Amino acid sequence: MNKWVLGARVRTLPAAVAPVLVGTSFAPKINWINATLALIVSLSLQIAVNFSNDYSDGIRGTDANRVGPTRLVATGLATAKAVRTAAFLSFTIACLAGTLLSLNTTLWLILVGVISVLAAWGYTGGKRPYGYLGFGEFSVFIFFGLVATIGSYYVQAQQINWQIVLLSIPVGSLSCAILVINNLRDRPLDEMAGKQTLAVKLGDQKTRFFYGFLLLITQVSVLLAISINKQIVLALICLPLVYKVLMQVLRGAKGEELIAVLGKTAKIQLLTAAIISIALLV
Repeated sequence: MNKWVLGARVRTLPAAVAPVLVGTSFAPKINWINATLALIVSLSLQIAVNFSNDYSDGIRGTDANRVGPTRLVATGLATAKAVRTAAFLSFTIACLAGTLLSLNTTLWLILVGVISVLAAWGYTGGKRPYGYLGFGEFSVFIFFGLVATIGSYYVQAQQINWQIVLLSIPVGSLSCAILVINNLRDRPLDEMAGKQTLAVKLGDQKTRFFYGFLLLITQVSVLLAISINKQIVLALICLPLVYKVLMQVLRGAKGEELIAVLGKTAKIQLLTAAIISIALLV
């Protein structure tokens, strides 16, 4: 497989697609140009985060001996400079699409975009990356949950309401769950490297319980969203898969097993978002 495709970490991209699906589908009338631009922004930011993490962790040496996805810098598949360039190119694409989107709607979105880019880079980049301090999950919930979902709706309807805020919660909690599994898998090595992720701070068992809490929040918010559209109840079809991955995590899945759990969690997010979106469209 092409090394740049590996570096983009395709398995994480449902976290970028899901909020755009839900936010766009709730709009009374869809502007497909704005929807496409919103998707480009979301995907580009996710890819930029993945490349910037690869670069920052690689030059710090915290990616050595990882179990998860192939790291370009740590394995020597690409130079640190080339990976940093890929990250900046992805950020540039996101900024260009975001600027066009703001010109179509409101210039205030430029400020939201700047904050999003700074948050994406600051996760593992800079002198004091907040991902090393245990705030990664909080950031993912905010930016790939609330901001991305509400923003995708706003560029369609030019308004914000309680319904779209509620619909953004299952998207955000599942995005957060994906990161929790990623950090649970890497916890032993992160602890050795001095990377204080939330998983390191909580410890193994509490991190597994936290993952379960996020899945619970997802299902509760889906139930509450039935008040918006009764057909959203169909999203509960994901419950058997949710239960299966939860039991796998609670029973102590480690290393390679957690890579599969991460993929399944991403599928749950995309499937949940797709069902909610279809329900809203119908």
